[in-house]
Amino acid sequence: MLSAILKYRFLFRRRFRFSDEHTMLLWAAFSGLLGACATIAFRDGILGLQVLLTGRTGSLVEIAKSLPWYARMLLPAGGGVVAGIFLVLAKRVTVSASSDYMEAISIGDGNIPVRQSLLRSISSLSSIATGGSIGREGSMVHLAAMAASFVGRIVHFSPQQLRLLVACGAAAGLTSAYNAPIAGAFFISEIVLGSIAMSSFGPILVASVVANITMRELPGYKPTYEMPIFPVIFGTEVIFFVALGILCGIAAPQFLRLLQLSKRTFQRTNLSMPLRLGIGGLMVGIISIWVPQVWGNGYSVVNSLLHSPLQAPWAWNAVLVILVFKIIATALTTGSGAVGGVFTPALFVGAAIGYLVGLGVDQLLPGGTSEPFAYAIVGMGAFLAAATGAPLMAILMIFEMTLSYQVVLPLMLSCVVAYFVARSIDDTAMYEITIKRNRDAKARLLLRNTHMRDLIKPANTVLPITASFQEISRMFLQYPVKYIYIVDDRNHYRGVVALQDVTSALLDKDDISMKSALDFLQQDCLHVITPEMTLSQALEHFLAHQGERLPTVEYGIRSKLLGVVYKSSLLDAYVKLHRSED
Repeated sequence: MLSAILKYRFLFRRRFRFSDEHTMLLWAAFSGLLGACATIAFRDGILGLQVLLTGRTGSLVEIAKSLPWYARMLLPAGGGVVAGIFLVLAKRVTVSASSDYMEAISIGDGNIPVRQSLLRSISSLSSIATGGSIGREGSMVHLAAMAASFVGRIVHFSPQQLRLLVACGAAAGLTSAYNAPIAGAFFISEIVLGSIAMSSFGPILVASVVANITMRELPGYKPTYEMPIFPVIFGTEVIFFVALGILCGIAAPQFLRLLQLSKRTFQRTNLSMPLRLGIGGLMVGIISIWVPQVWGNGYSVVNSLLHSPLQAPWAWNAVLVILVFKIIATALTTGSGAVGGVFTPALFVGAAIGYLVGLGVDQLLPGGTSEPFAYAIVGMGAFLAAATGAPLMAILMIFEMTLSYQVVLPLMLSCVVAYFVARSIDDTAMYEITIKRNRDAKARLLLRNTHMRDLIKPANTVLPITASFQEISRMFLQYPVKYIYIVDDRNHYRGVVALQDVTSALLDKDDISMKSALDFLQQDCLHVITPEMTLSQALEHFLAHQGERLPTVEYGIRSKLLGVVYKSSLLDAYVKLHRSED
């Protein structure tokens, strides 16, 4: 069967004269179809497990409200234990590649192990269906990426093509989860790939569009968030949206730090994975006895906030209580090791913060500003931009959800402000790949701006201009060098004494007993490095020099010898620079 697939693949390309780029577009469309199917399968799996465990369908919050208090407490705990068992089984599977789709795309060969991924997805299914405060989009995207990787390996794609196909599958999964094809494509390009090049962005966008069309055509489709019509924003009200961006930019790093703190705390317990996830689920269950809204990823609560003017309005204290305990529940769920995403919980936090700001603005200027739901919509984008470090993706996602041009101005301002405020506070980001890319970018900038002053080492082979021949000979015997640097009594660089000249004098049997360094001095024999030279400037001098080092002199009124720069140090800096760029 495999040979038949390969045969028809080559015949198809030869018959229609398709290039690799054209063929990739077709495979991207196919991965979009697979991504939509994988997303639907995971969504239906959650619904089926909910019916099996509770006998009810609908939002997790409504299910939690209908259950007795002891069921609210025990169900997340039991789901956590089961999820932990499947994670243990996944770790026992021998794999040759990482199961993280982001690593497979950015630094791997595109190979995502199937068995381990399926076990982790079942673990995620157990956590989500039993009320875990975590997003389902992580597993949906991972399943879609895994399906694309599986197909790419069957048809023997090269590692570069396979990575691109996996990226297409991941974009299809995110598009299917949020009904945002453009934002889904930008998410993979901006966050995972780190660049938006048409050679990769084109296939990714095709996969996203096909996935979105597939989701719309299949039964049971409905938008994730039912957005109300965004009002027209006038005049000085834009200032409040800027303030919202500042608030989200401050809050997002603290939210991510809390998640990391929870993860480290659970890891320090050294408990087994099932017990760790069971304890995390139990603590979420205890919270849900009083605040059932902490169950799930927050979809239903956000939709309620967005439509609060049409329904019963939310009181600020109720929103604040749910926000605080939802953050705690998310930290407990992710910290205990549950598999899932924090993308949707981040949208919830942003919506709640925006709604609280909207209530505050309404109290400050009654009837003179937009409804709180408008601030909730913008808050979703601002907090997402700050948490992910991808403001363009956040802007596009909220715009696609609302399909309203009125939201663009306040949304852009809030997202950009939130992004820069968050970056000024900390480099923490929602995804490890973003943190690594930011660190690499800083390292590249530092290396590009490296001057020779940072690479200066002590020059051990230095003698005064009055040094005798015996001192010169002793230093050449002590150090395996070709040149000794000569300075005057003020440490001003005067030149060098070359080993070749000393050897020639000995071979000629000249009377050298009374000679000094001045008799052998060469002033323009070597290129001289200055502290302000860049890597490229210093490399030009080394290319014209066969030795391992060059003297470093600070020119000015006094040409002071500062030390030496070694060729190995220079090349090491270049290797680090090119490695980080690769």
